[in-house]
Amino acid sequence: MPANNFLFDHSAPFYDRLIPPPDPQRLQAFLNLPTEGWLLEAGGGTGRIAALLAPLVGRLVVSDLSGPMLAESMAKTIACPVQADVSHLPFPDGHFDRVLVVDALHHFSYQQQAVAELVRVLKPGGRLVIEEPDITQLQVKFVALAEKVALMGSHFHSPDEIAAMIADCGLPARIEKEERFAAWIIADKK
Repeated sequence: MPANNFLFDHSAPFYDRLIPPPDPQRLQAFLNLPTEGWLLEAGGGTGRIAALLAPLVGRLVVSDLSGPMLAESMAKTIACPVQADVSHLPFPDGHFDRVLVVDALHHFSYQQQAVAELVRVLKPGGRLVIEEPDITQLQVKFVALAEKVALMGSHFHSPDEIAAMIADCGLPARIEKEERFAAWIIADKK
């Protein structure tokens, strides 16, 4: 079992108390919600963010690699949990109106392939939103070092690098910076 799965599997029961979700109004604005369509939260773990968004979408799916994290999501009864590697999503092309990744891309093993999958499952007219710690910030560099020492297998990218990954999949992306050391990368599929 990879180190990061071990950590997330064992932190699942108290994860929501340790890691607060981002501002729900910011999420709503960046995702252009409400929508009657489907939303995928990839790397969504316990569903802490999905719980905030459930009233604003027609259907909600949380995917994660950690079974214990998804069990916490299932207990919230707000979304359909799917255990899956983001680099091989079990969904048809163009299935989701919105796709969201919050503070998780750096944990994905095959990040470019994961981004390609996120774009693949996004409907034309849909929106992809990725929130990631901004590795260009000193505080985030310390977090990245700590995760490296903890053997979590994390690999952080700058907002520009993430936007370039999305652009490599054919979608232009824009970057919104946040005061709390994070960046939001947003792309619309034509």
